[in-house]
Amino acid sequence: MRLRNITGSRETIAASPYVIQEAVQPKCPGNWKDIFGNENPLHIEIGMGKGKFIHTMAKAHPEINYIGIEKYSSVLLRAIQKMEREELSNLKFLRMDAENITSVFGPGEVDRIYLNFSDPWPKDRHAKRRLPSGEFLARYRVILKPGGKLEFKTDNRDLFDFAVGELEPAGWKAELVTYDLHGDEELLKGNVMTEYEEKFSAMGNPICKYIISPDGPAGK
Repeated sequence: MRLRNITGSRETIAASPYVIQEAVQPKCPGNWKDIFGNENPLHIEIGMGKGKFIHTMAKAHPEINYIGIEKYSSVLLRAIQKMEREELSNLKFLRMDAENITSVFGPGEVDRIYLNFSDPWPKDRHAKRRLPSGEFLARYRVILKPGGKLEFKTDNRDLFDFAVGELEPAGWKAELVTYDLHGDEELLKGNVMTEYEEKFSAMGNPICKYIISPDGPAGK
């Protein structure tokens, strides 16, 4: 369950040096190298939750710049608190809706996208809101560099089956598909778990994962 109403969360976010504020976001496309002050690759996590995954990744890979995206203020607050305890120069946050992803990242600007335990939006009429849907894949295609990849993990088999079914119509190819990530020692090497992954895998739920890339250039 997501947290939504922590008093003062919006004020904390507005004052945080770790957050790219809404007024600055229109200036971001094409300028992330200037924001970070280096030419390092750019990886983003959409729907980062409390930030455990992306903070761990940024700490382990200082040679990569990371952006964590979260639309719920009270959840983003938890990620900010992690940064206050352990500051990382290669990690920034955005509070925004993923539907607007192409307004903050320019064409071919992102090297890798992570989707972890995304909201399943189980009702059919909400399918277009699912982060691995064809509608979102079209957006991701625009911002990914040639050769860029997207990684998706979930314990929700229905959502994963939906996501796999979206690939061919959207013009994406799967490089890896597994329905039991934690049951494969080789695939599990280097795996960084999210809060949800720790919880669900401890309950015995199989974790599904794919790694995909666009099958052709943006707009094809």
